[in-house]
Amino acid sequence: MNKSYLLITTLSLLLWSGCAQKSVQSEPVEQNLSKKIVDLEFFPQLTRAYARNIQNHTQLLRSQKAYDKKYFEPWSYIEPPFQVRSVKWPFRSYTADKSYGENLRKLPQSWFDSMLKKSNFGAYGTLNKKAMTLHYTDVRNFPTHKPVLKDPSVAGEGYPFDYMQNSGVHANEPLYVSHLSSDGEWAYIFTSYVTGWVRLRDIVYVNSTVVKKYMKARFIAISDEHYSIKDLKGNFVFKSRVGMRLPIVSIEKEYFVALGLTDGKNHTPTYTKVKIPLQVAQIETLRLTSNNLVHISDLMLMSNYGWGGLYEERDCSSTLRDLYAPFGIWLPRNSSQQAKIGKVISLKDLSLEEKREKIKNEAVPFETLLYKKGHILLYLGVYQGKIAVLHNAWGIRTLDDGKEGRYILGRTIISSLELGKELKDYDQESGLLAKISSMNIVTQER
Repeated sequence: MNKSYLLITTLSLLLWSGCAQKSVQSEPVEQNLSKKIVDLEFFPQLTRAYARNIQNHTQLLRSQKAYDKKYFEPWSYIEPPFQVRSVKWPFRSYTADKSYGENLRKLPQSWFDSMLKKSNFGAYGTLNKKAMTLHYTDVRNFPTHKPVLKDPSVAGEGYPFDYMQNSGVHANEPLYVSHLSSDGEWAYIFTSYVTGWVRLRDIVYVNSTVVKKYMKARFIAISDEHYSIKDLKGNFVFKSRVGMRLPIVSIEKEYFVALGLTDGKNHTPTYTKVKIPLQVAQIETLRLTSNNLVHISDLMLMSNYGWGGLYEERDCSSTLRDLYAPFGIWLPRNSSQQAKIGKVISLKDLSLEEKREKIKNEAVPFETLLYKKGHILLYLGVYQGKIAVLHNAWGIRTLDDGKEGRYILGRTIISSLELGKELKDYDQESGLLAKISSMNIVTQER
């Protein structure tokens, strides 16, 4: 996940409250955004412009059974899959000496002590229940909705990089619950790709009968974003997200009837029939064809940047994870792990020109990921002689008289691997092409 820079100063808050203290400031965001980025004008920001690069696959590249095994993996757990020391890693990574709260002041040790006590790790692995999410749900590193920021005066830190935000989980996904926080408000959960804390009110426990039925059910895969899914009476249930799956009940003339899991009396699961237009979902795993790839990729281009899924948005790795899900291709959540899927080709120790040529000659458009530490991109092919990539990026690293900064992008874009090189303070040594260390073709075996 890429970390770039937006410094939230306290100036506007101080003016609003009548205070007159001075704080560290960066270039105003409005002025920053007014600069022209050549790539965003040169490269069409719709993937249909790159469709001619796609190698259509008439056969499925992954079996639904293999995807299902990963998807339902949390329901196979009898006990937590990791030792308690492993899941306590956030308490080793985020500490009082270098962490800031929502008021941009350092968090005291007492706050971390209270979070550790609230985490109730003495009860780890004592509940061991299967569950499902009721709607899109944030997964947190501590049992709190409060943020933990690093030094907001440093480029690439502060807002929006809340280090408590681990990921987001779609509605009606399988979970495994290890235990509850000491106050009972939070549940420590495992999905097939992430682990952390969710609010107990956002999930519901399911019994073994429900689990068996779900694992045998025929599913539809959602292939549209933010469609309001409603029950048969027209009542809102939840929003659609690419990558969601729901068990199918029937196929009508213009829509699917599927089951949506909702919160019932006494917080018990209730199964609600929902209507989903035929164009919003499909029964079979999508084939990697030009039309399908363009449709899903363009939906990803609608996303703003959301660190760890914050504000129900996406970061670089969740963008690619959701992009490939309708095609039955399971990706891990973390960019470094995604870079190990499929056939991996090293780009280390190559010159910039050697990297360009190797990517152009060996990468497969729409099937190859390009990786640099902390960031991952999708190769779209060559456009008017230049490598084109799709990625969700917070910003471009800049360097002015030794002072690091960021030019804010904050969304999914299509660009070259030398994004922002026309900026006077562009840091070439930290540019995408310079930092990319590998590429991997996710549709090919190692």
